[in-house]
Amino acid sequence: MAHRKKPTKKKSPSKIRALTRKHLTWDTARAYAFILVGALVQAIAMRMFLIPSKLVSGGISGISQLVNFYTGWPVGLMVLVGNIPLFILGWRYLGGPRFALRTAVSVAAFSIFTDLLMFYLPAGDLTQDVVLNTLYGGVVLGIGLGLVYRGQGTSGGSDILGRILNHKFGISISQAYLATDSLVVLSAGFVFGWTLALYALVMIYVSGVAAELASEGSSIYRAAMIITDETKKVTDTILTDMERGVTVLEGTGAYTKKGRPVLYCVVTQSETHQLKALVHEIDPDAFMVIGHVHEALGEGFKPFKKP
Repeated sequence: MAHRKKPTKKKSPSKIRALTRKHLTWDTARAYAFILVGALVQAIAMRMFLIPSKLVSGGISGISQLVNFYTGWPVGLMVLVGNIPLFILGWRYLGGPRFALRTAVSVAAFSIFTDLLMFYLPAGDLTQDVVLNTLYGGVVLGIGLGLVYRGQGTSGGSDILGRILNHKFGISISQAYLATDSLVVLSAGFVFGWTLALYALVMIYVSGVAAELASEGSSIYRAAMIITDETKKVTDTILTDMERGVTVLEGTGAYTKKGRPVLYCVVTQSETHQLKALVHEIDPDAFMVIGHVHEALGEGFKPFKKP
């Protein structure tokens, strides 16, 4: 006896609207705003500092600059076309539709802005000083890249490869840029000369640092580990005077073989001197290690939100 298929239920308009509202949230709108502004800032850096001074930006953008030098083809259009294969690669490795859509918006906006600004920005160099072009071009380009990152997108090209290295292997954004863009800069050395190629390397590094600061902020938190004979007094002082949490860890001295508590706490950069002064006042013989914290989430720091 043949089985009859159950008719599929069509979603009502109200359910479709509910799903649409779920995805079109304020966070999504803000993310796309970051991406569009970041793409515009990158295009400004290209048109005002990098293209006039022949400083390649690496990746597809850098290759487009080299081709533009010989053919005069629009840089933005070549960036758009050249990103198609890397866009497919990014779709596969970095999380599907949402990443793909945001990267597509970023690449398209950057390409359009780069070609349109040619008609609105003054022709020629803003300055003839290659050092100023290197530094300001790198900072402005990096800020644009960082804004795109904050929108959870990328600007395509070697940016996609850099994000893959960052997600897969924990390599910092600045190091990923240096690794993926070196080949393009090497090619630029044969086209524009090695002096400009070396300046381009500096610019790429500066843009990587600026991108990291713009996307994640500076490391304003510090983690402290304290070994002291006045454990309770130091703990109480940090809890009451600084209103910071303290975790007591159990440690064992490798030489003495004796167990002793280790205090662990996270403070802001501005509170570091206060912490050192309090500990020194209680126990001048205490041992203290203070390190950088990449990010601090939770009570007393940044809210622990879904990324």
